[in-house]
Amino acid sequence: MCGIVGVVSQAPVNQLIYDALLLLQHRGQDAAGIVTQQGRKFFMHKAKGMVRDVFRTRNMRALPGNCGLGQVRYPTAGNAYSEEEAQPFYVNAPFGLVLVHNGNLTNAHALKKELFQTDHRHINTDSDSEVLLNVLAHELEKVTRGITLKPADVFAAVRGVHQRVRGSYAVVALIAGHGMVAFRDPFGIRPLCIGRSDAGVMVASESVTLEGNGFELDRDILPGEAVFVDLEGNASFEQCAEKTSHNPCVFEYVYLARPDSVLDGISVYQARLNMGETLAKRVVSTVPPNEIDVVIPIPESSRPSAMELAQLLGLPYREGFVKNRYVGRTFIMPGQGVRKKSVRQKLNVIASEFKGRNVLLVDDSIVRGTTSREIVQMARDAGARKVYLASAAPPVRYPNVYGIDMPTPEELVAHDRTVEEVRISIGCDALIYQDVDAMKQAIGSLNPKLAGFDASCFDGVYVTGDITLEDIARLNQGRDQAEEGEEDTSRLALPNAQTA
Repeated sequence: MCGIVGVVSQAPVNQLIYDALLLLQHRGQDAAGIVTQQGRKFFMHKAKGMVRDVFRTRNMRALPGNCGLGQVRYPTAGNAYSEEEAQPFYVNAPFGLVLVHNGNLTNAHALKKELFQTDHRHINTDSDSEVLLNVLAHELEKVTRGITLKPADVFAAVRGVHQRVRGSYAVVALIAGHGMVAFRDPFGIRPLCIGRSDAGVMVASESVTLEGNGFELDRDILPGEAVFVDLEGNASFEQCAEKTSHNPCVFEYVYLARPDSVLDGISVYQARLNMGETLAKRVVSTVPPNEIDVVIPIPESSRPSAMELAQLLGLPYREGFVKNRYVGRTFIMPGQGVRKKSVRQKLNVIASEFKGRNVLLVDDSIVRGTTSREIVQMARDAGARKVYLASAAPPVRYPNVYGIDMPTPEELVAHDRTVEEVRISIGCDALIYQDVDAMKQAIGSLNPKLAGFDASCFDGVYVTGDITLEDIARLNQGRDQAEEGEEDTSRLALPNAQTA
């Protein structure tokens, strides 16, 4: 899971891309990179770390040019500890290409062999994004002759990418001396939108990135669609996939995206309000409202759902946890006891909101269960009489293969467990989950034009239709594992590690 942005402007773009990446920081905190183009030359800086730490004044001065792209990375494949796998990626032919990618290729292993044996291209890292770049480069080389490049050539290359690549991918690439191309996979799993201003054209993972930089949202790039923007800012669009189905990742609305974004025509904030409404009905069927004294969200993404739930049930809504926004990444020693300390460093309780009360905690989702278990205990330690826990999302029972760092099945607290077994594991007095169909209806009602959602981590249905148990096992082998002595780097290991 990553955040990507690309800009073609009539003015220098280095500061603009930096500001855009700050607005996408919630989508990845492990690495950041920017590349700009001046003439036919690329200028790049990338490194591990947060945007504010990766780019200093000297780095920004070394990024001239009126077009460029950037990425914030949270790795789901490859090596999380390698500086080399920070994006953008570069290849020198044809023309010179740089690329940023959000998503996960499910056939990267086969493509890597194909690139070596048939296309005679060298892949230097374990990143599927480098594989994707080389596929694009090879397809572009096949359709171009000489130094001229027409939009039709670019679209033909993207068609070739769609035919070869499987999985999820939202992509922005620069072609040296010619312009910028952006495209989505035929299912539109990962988000990508385009906007304009007097200064030029911007594409980005979320609409908030455009609006926060003075660009007006034009529309979402459609599944399978590509847009080519030349260096003067003229945009051409073309559908490049033979068959498409619009199935965005439902976890974007549950957790990943900022609440002030609009993705594929759906307000993320309104989606979370709607989930709170349907969750309220589930709560009533499990715990009588008169047995609940207060509703308390677990910051940050669960707040809209918790507020809506509390209002519908006529219950007080209170803030019972304070999040320390300045802890950042906490390098911890291995061991469950130290992980608990890490949770307590990021969250602190307001004891007066818990003492002597029956509290209903609302979270956006429950993945491993370790954080939920510790938070329930924190509520008890603060004096809560009973602790009920409600999840605005259904049980996470299956791995995600499309670019979210969901753990292996064995690490998921709800995998092969009943709700009662999960409740006992977490230690709460009652556990209420959202219903899968109710969640889809609550969000899907905001844009009836969608074919559906990728909700594979909840229902086990992989929308690309080509995922086998062997694929899941192989992809899990490629997941980044925290080395001994390192922290658990998953955003899902700690609650809501995003900036509101």
